[in-house]
Amino acid sequence: MATLPGMYDRTVTISGLSKTFSVTGWRLGYVLAPPPLSDAIRKVHDFLTVGAPAPLQEAAAIAMEQADGYYPELRGMYDAKRRQLHTALREAGFECHLPQGAYYIMADFSHLGFPGDDYAFARHLIENIGVASVPGSSFYRDGKGAKLVRFTFSKSPETLAEAANRLARM
Repeated sequence: MATLPGMYDRTVTISGLSKTFSVTGWRLGYVLAPPPLSDAIRKVHDFLTVGAPAPLQEAAAIAMEQADGYYPELRGMYDAKRRQLHTALREAGFECHLPQGAYYIMADFSHLGFPGDDYAFARHLIENIGVASVPGSSFYRDGKGAKLVRFTFSKSPETLAEAANRLARM
């Protein structure tokens, strides 16, 4: 956004390195903004956060410098996992789309003949199938999502294969 004409002086860019580089436990991020905006952000930051450990900050700086070499491999890994889970869900009877910008898949279970809502279905999956999901309605308002559950593919290929085997036996 900041690269568009007239937007630099009005744009604050916030990003999380933890998710970007697949090191979620690190909880690192950054803010880019023009000086008048970043001055206020730095003041608030001083009162709201505790500094991240210096070695993690150094690792993050190196990761950002080497991002062009890192991303193709990361993208390929997640693409394979995304396709693996998507195929498993479709073969188990879920209606779902291949996401383009997330590591979750929202899956519609309405064609599986389950009589309950998304919370009951998520519990059923955990207790009877051994696969965890998140009820879809927790991401919607007004009852939408009541026939959806969310699955993540940020798991090992072995875990995804086991989930596929369990879902196939539903």
